[in-house]
Amino acid sequence: MSNDKINESLIKDDFYQAVNGEWVKNATIPSDHSSTGGFMDLVDNIDKTLMNDFDALLDGSMQPSNDDMQEFKKLYDLAMDFDKREQDGAKPLKATLQRIEDVKSFDDLNQQLSDWTLSGLPLPFGFGIEADMKNAKYNALYASGASTFLPDKTYYDKQNPAGAKLMPVFRDMMQKLLTMVGYDEQQAKNIVDAAEDFDRTIATHIKSAEENADFTKMYNPMSYSDLASQIEKFDMDDYVTGLIGQVPDQVIVTEPDYFKAFNEIVNDDTFSKMKNWMIVKVVKGSAGLLSEELRQIGGTFSRTLSGKKEATKPNKAAYYLASGLFDQVVGDYYGRKYFGEKAKQDVHDMVVKMINVYEKRLSQNDWLSEDTKKMAITKLNALAIHVGYPDEINPLYHQFKVVGKEDGGDLYTNVENIDKIITKDKFSKWNQPVDKSIWDMSANTVNAYYSPLENVIVFPAAILQAPFYSLEQSSSQNFGGIGAVIAHEISHAFDNNGCQFDQYGNLNNWWTEDDHKHFDALAENMVKEFDGLDFAGQKVNGKLTVSENIADAGGLSCALEAAKGEADVNLRDFFINWATIWRTKSTEQYKQLLLSIDVHAPTELRAQVQVKNLEDFYKTFDVQPGDGMYLPEDKRVNIW
Repeated sequence: MSNDKINESLIKDDFYQAVNGEWVKNATIPSDHSSTGGFMDLVDNIDKTLMNDFDALLDGSMQPSNDDMQEFKKLYDLAMDFDKREQDGAKPLKATLQRIEDVKSFDDLNQQLSDWTLSGLPLPFGFGIEADMKNAKYNALYASGASTFLPDKTYYDKQNPAGAKLMPVFRDMMQKLLTMVGYDEQQAKNIVDAAEDFDRTIATHIKSAEENADFTKMYNPMSYSDLASQIEKFDMDDYVTGLIGQVPDQVIVTEPDYFKAFNEIVNDDTFSKMKNWMIVKVVKGSAGLLSEELRQIGGTFSRTLSGKKEATKPNKAAYYLASGLFDQVVGDYYGRKYFGEKAKQDVHDMVVKMINVYEKRLSQNDWLSEDTKKMAITKLNALAIHVGYPDEINPLYHQFKVVGKEDGGDLYTNVENIDKIITKDKFSKWNQPVDKSIWDMSANTVNAYYSPLENVIVFPAAILQAPFYSLEQSSSQNFGGIGAVIAHEISHAFDNNGCQFDQYGNLNNWWTEDDHKHFDALAENMVKEFDGLDFAGQKVNGKLTVSENIADAGGLSCALEAAKGEADVNLRDFFINWATIWRTKSTEQYKQLLLSIDVHAPTELRAQVQVKNLEDFYKTFDVQPGDGMYLPEDKRVNIW
């Protein structure tokens, strides 16, 4: 790594700016982006590579590598046929809108309730299938509240000026869309008025992002009959039987307060408003599948929310649409062509190395009791590792059959049919064993994750490149990049949420009472370290971001130890690459949105704050009291 861009005079006072200041000054956010930087640059490069490849797929100069890619090609071809999409306009949506219009009562809706969900139509509640938190080997039925028009319930608070600015933008966009799909201006206004009223009622009773950040509080098992009794207007027995084949004994309810208030929200008096809310949801959700003008207008609200100056280019939007549905198929292609088995093994070995470092740190931990320590190491050693791309494509994708344009197919109907296959498959998993080989991310995704219910860490191929990882980088640079990301995901097994799950993925307290109290106190210190920090004219929410901050702290300190174990250790390179991977330039709107809903702290603070907790940072850069980067020892937070 060249150091000629590092501002040496700033290192002791503002580490992030010292490393990234010149880059930030010169970086330009593309007009169709809300941010640019380390992660986003990789995304853009991968998109460009795959779009070039898929252009060759469409023109016949590249052949599909398997049957699934052949189906993808047909959908991509439909998505890229802008002339046909223009010609079709809103016509493909008409039957769906008529279906909603034809529902005149709850009786009408109950006649088709399960198919309503299978067809992807909205209801004022959601049912889904996930691993049972208390018995993670099997899938359970979950019930949740409805999603709102604005990003979080806090936006509906009269004290939040963002909501007051955003709702008129949403309303204006929806009125335009509704007139474009066939309603007159007065009808459009009436629909949006009613939908907004219904939406605001929902917002009163759902959880905020901060409340949802406490993952384990989503586990509220109820007898099915008790839940059904709280949903008076819907024929729940028929609905659930249509989805999973029978009436279950139990449902796990993620938002009990929502269902306690459900009959206030949904009743004969609010039926018409609910129906209009459904129309708004469907039109907004479908705009991107129709003509270019509908897509452009349908993105107005999200662009306002994120600060994007213009819509994604049509070709890229078509690519995102098709590759989003065939994500694992596209990921398999990307992983095998651009990553390969050798790199897969190299990174797997690096993950194992980080796990060994973590085990050593746990065994030497000075505040855990021996019993808790033993259980933590058991959980660590049971951790499943997925690197690069899955060994096989999820068989679900073999069911995707696309009616191509040569056979009269249109984009909207094909997407509707594939979505129905996905939803049916999801509900077919009820009461079945959890398949831990299925990835939640495709290989071309620039990200990584830990799943507490499966006790698995996943590192898609896309993130396994510079500046995160490269054979051209020193070991210290790689540990400051992908090493810290790997250890971050491992640390999620022991953050404030992950620590409540055992080695099998079950919600199960394996801590002694004293150990948990000590951990909770350390976690509270992490909340305080970030809570109230100034950013983008607002304040960081330490409670919302605590789990990710704990994982960052554990990841960075463990990666540091691994780097120190290498013969070519260079801690300056280690810390500088840590700051480099978080370099980001974002619109103010996007920064403020993330502060409201994102469980991660702002990237600048992730780079800047965590290093202050590590003694080696002070030694490496000779940071002293009085320097901007100095944090008194009694304020430093070290958990793992």
